[in-house]
Amino acid sequence: MTWEIKAGLMGKVQHAAAAYLYSHFPGLEDALPVDAYLAERNAMQDDLFRKVPPMAGAVELVNALYDAGVPIALATGSNRRNFDLKTGHLPEIFSRFHPTCILTADSPEVRPGRGKPEPDIFLAAAHKLGRDVGAVESCTDAQRAERAKGLVFEDARPGVLAGVAAGMNVIWVPDPELLALDPGATYGASQVLGSLDEWNAHEWGLKLGKQ
Repeated sequence: MTWEIKAGLMGKVQHAAAAYLYSHFPGLEDALPVDAYLAERNAMQDDLFRKVPPMAGAVELVNALYDAGVPIALATGSNRRNFDLKTGHLPEIFSRFHPTCILTADSPEVRPGRGKPEPDIFLAAAHKLGRDVGAVESCTDAQRAERAKGLVFEDARPGVLAGVAAGMNVIWVPDPELLALDPGATYGASQVLGSLDEWNAHEWGLKLGKQ
């Protein structure tokens, strides 16, 4: 699989990602139906998910935000099953998020077919944090201003587009191979960083730990 194809898969919900993948291989579905592919892929991924290391700087950032009392939520394109597999071995990060502030692609707050790059999941996350950001379809000027206080960290293009569509500030931390596909593109992100370690809280009016 090329990075160009992989880039289109990242951040999408399971069936949308599979549909995108199959669109690049005409006739594949005749030999391997999508549901059969997903069943085989999921079986192979399950063991790998339990060994996924955290992104560089993620442990330090999440703990610094938590210790500083900054409200944090998690909004992922993974379904709950896969999310639990990916994160169960990383309590040093994910125990910092209140269970009600973790939203997955199949959370009831996210309507079917409205995953990233739609803004729904980030607006739902803001609501979970007690912020009045209005509805997906409309918001007042005050609610729009509240959205603009949100800060989103993303590694995938659909997530960046979703955060921007939600009216929030997006920090994009892409894989170098992903960035190399279009080096000058930002997709509307406020910052593009090579690592979470590069993020400066002071630039966003926050004081975290020793920063």
